Amino acid sequence: MSTHSETRPVTFLTEDRLAIQTMVREFVAKDVLPVANELDPVQGEIPMELRDKMAELGFFGILIPEEFGGLGLGVSEYAIVVEELARGWMSVASLIARGQQFAHGFSAGQREQYLPRMARGEFLSAFALSEAEAGSDVANISCRAEREADGGWRITGQKMWCTFADGSDYLQVFARTEPVDPAHRSHGITCFLMPKERGTLPAGVTGNPVRKIGYHGWKTWELAFDEARVEPGMVVGEEGRGFRVAMGDLVIARIHTAARAIGLARGALEDSISYAATRVQFGRPIADKQAIRFKIADMATRIEASRALLHRVCADHDAGAPRDQLNLQASMVKLHATEMAEHVTSEGIQIHGGAGYTTDFAAERYWRDARLTKIFEGTSEIQMKIISDTLLGR
Repeated sequence: MSTHSETRPVTFLTEDRLAIQTMVREFVAKDVLPVANELDPVQGEIPMELRDKMAELGFFGILIPEEFGGLGLGVSEYAIVVEELARGWMSVASLIARGQQFAHGFSAGQREQYLPRMARGEFLSAFALSEAEAGSDVANISCRAEREADGGWRITGQKMWCTFADGSDYLQVFARTEPVDPAHRSHGITCFLMPKERGTLPAGVTGNPVRKIGYHGWKTWELAFDEARVEPGMVVGEEGRGFRVAMGDLVIARIHTAARAIGLARGALEDSISYAATRVQFGRPIADKQAIRFKIADMATRIEASRALLHRVCADHDAGAPRDQLNLQASMVKLHATEMAEHVTSEGIQIHGGAGYTTDFAAERYWRDARLTKIFEGTSEIQMKIISDTLLGR
């Protein structure tokens, strides 16, 4: 039984998009789910072979223009791919963003140099923005960069929550290059690129993996910068205006998170349907029990509602809707989909009963990862503030 609508208005799921969806769905079933089921319970890392297959399929270049070797597709296609990948393993769905997000601040020369490598999956990023005292309060960062005589920089300070710091090809680091202006706290932050070898941290950078409860497949790091060198020409965007770089892709980032949340919820729903059909209690499959049937009905309806909103936001984005409208819509879909995902994945564990509380089934993985979607890319509370401020004024 399919849990994903097969009949859709051609306004969104065109033949080309359906072909993409089918291709990714087959890839997930064959290459992602078996790996996730084996490695996530033991906190193993995404294999390089899987990353290479994703690169061959063009997943790292979905949003990168064709002139730079990407696919030149829209956010709509991106969301379709992300949902399918997250249905298998959210970390894999997250990995594809490391090749195509945050490039909007690049100069023409940086785009020419880096985007083709990003599209091939050869130049993947780790985002070093947050700090222990600067979670949602991004403007509160204290990590500092001092200019050197040759135009390079030295970075000193601490960073938190830098996922993929070791496996990436470069760090994107945000540091203060000017004193804090109390009236404009976001001013004076600069974005830097720090290329490095995969499997290592840059010279002058040390770190410890965060002991997280989910989001396995890669490590998330606490980093210490001790006069770490940044070469000349590695500033992204305007010096002192790195906050714009950090915030510039939040619409796509929140669409990405909503799609991940929907994929997780769909995994919980589909696994629950399968389990309920085979789990027998009191002489009958539990799928015959009204309590279970109503849970399934509620889960499916919530997923469909979130997906419909996601597709609306994606279509508006690709049609060139005004930025203010997209900021509002992206917060709405991020809020709705992630809250939905936590509920649906929790219900998935309930349907699995005691088995759902073991690592023998993927139900607990979907639940652990769904809980994170309510936190990163702006917490649910941040989204509600954005939405209410937009509708009611600050």
